[in-house]
Amino acid sequence: MQTVTPAEFTTSDGARLRLIDEGPADAPITAVFVHGWTLSKHTWDRVAAGLPAAAGRNVRTLRYDLRGHGGSRPAEPGDATIRRCADDLAELIADRVPEGELVLAGHSMGGMTIMALAEQHPQVFDRVRGVALVATSSGNLAAPSFGLPKPGADVFNAGERALRRYLAGAKGQRVSGALGWLRPGVRWLLFGKRPQSDDVAATASWLAGCHPVNMAGYRESLAAHERAEALSRFDGIPTLIFAGGSDRLTPTDHAEKIAEKLPNAEFYLYPGAGHMLPLERTEELTARLATLL
Repeated sequence: MQTVTPAEFTTSDGARLRLIDEGPADAPITAVFVHGWTLSKHTWDRVAAGLPAAAGRNVRTLRYDLRGHGGSRPAEPGDATIRRCADDLAELIADRVPEGELVLAGHSMGGMTIMALAEQHPQVFDRVRGVALVATSSGNLAAPSFGLPKPGADVFNAGERALRRYLAGAKGQRVSGALGWLRPGVRWLLFGKRPQSDDVAATASWLAGCHPVNMAGYRESLAAHERAEALSRFDGIPTLIFAGGSDRLTPTDHAEKIAEKLPNAEFYLYPGAGHMLPLERTEELTARLATLL
């Protein structure tokens, strides 16, 4: 039975999160998608749309904007953290999917949110039948290399810290209303070889829609993210690890460290792809995710 549910969820502390809830309410399994830092629930649109056909069964899909991202309300001071995102995810599941089996898919900070969920709300995983960790990391993000030699990475990180301080004091609800200047940087930082121009433009628009003060807060939380031990909660749960060979934000060694903690997981590496695997390798991710269903 197809149902239409409200497009907004209010958390226990009053944050309003925009969401897309599609598929039969009585579907035997629900796939919950979590997007990354500065991005949007629409990161997962194409994968979510193709999943029921790829799985060959009724599937409900749920994707939402993290607080401070997309159509969701900005986070209050101190709440733009991965820890708070994990609490939001637990509350969303309890409210919208109180019964039935779950598959959790997280891209970038979304994967880190799922790790924090395992750390803070391990009981949720009693119902989880599959996990997909896409272009993500279990830690060591304080001073990333961005695929550059150390001198270049040091300069890049110094600039990033200055930008973070600026954003922390920024006014307004958006990073920028003008997208043209963002696209070259987005292309270099987030995409691999020969990206689609429409994908670059969409990603730039999501970044521009992120609340600037929250962007800075989440970056601090990313630097403090160390959750390798939380991966033990995935033991016995079919887990897929995806990495792009040209990913500058979470290079392949991050995926390899996750795989070391999860020796039974399946590890898929896509040479030439960057950080935006849900856009760059949509069909491959959809087909692999379907195996969890």
